[in-house]
Amino acid sequence: MKLLDVQELDSRALQLRHRRGHLPQTAVVEELQAAKKRADDAVRDARVVRDDLERVQKKADADVESVKTRRRRDQERMDSGAISSAKDLERMQHELVTLDRRISVLEDEELEVMEQLEAAQTTVTRLETEIAEIDEKLGVALESRDVETAKLDSELASLAAERVPALEGIPDDLLSVYTRLSDKLGVGAAELRARRCGGCNLQLDPAEISRIRGLAADEVVRCEECSRILVRTAESGL
Repeated sequence: MKLLDVQELDSRALQLRHRRGHLPQTAVVEELQAAKKRADDAVRDARVVRDDLERVQKKADADVESVKTRRRRDQERMDSGAISSAKDLERMQHELVTLDRRISVLEDEELEVMEQLEAAQTTVTRLETEIAEIDEKLGVALESRDVETAKLDSELASLAAERVPALEGIPDDLLSVYTRLSDKLGVGAAELRARRCGGCNLQLDPAEISRIRGLAADEVVRCEECSRILVRTAESGL
């Protein structure tokens, strides 16, 4: 009977360990961690695009400013009267027209880059907000998982403490067999109740019942079907 008490404690512990390994909170945590990784990867790529566009914009700004500076210098030379030759003035006026066209093209390109940069920054901001929301949910999920895990660990510790006195008086060789079977089958011992094995739930045949009936009370009985240790009680039907 003491072996059944041990088995009951071990079965409860097995159930608790199964629950611990399959917590709903763990699934939520894993799902959020996967979502965070995807968002982290996406925001990293988006920042690369944004940073590249910032460099392109700086170059576009510099190009526009360079051409404007050149045009301003040429216009100042013309306005100062430093150019007296009609041919040189005509050439300078033609150059100013060319520079105006160049400035217009560069400003259009600059505007296009600015629009792309604004869109890229919007994407980065959206992803950063998404990551912050995921982090908040993940923190809640981790706390919930840890609380439930601690609760189950406490229950497992209590069962382990109960198991110590329950083992007293059980022969070492019997306990060794029970441990080996428990490791293999999950349940190492079962009650023989109404001529039926409590482990595999199969009824023993009359010949086996007759054989068991003739055994000494301290002799170990094993189920022929599942190999579990059969514990005889007043309800065994022998």
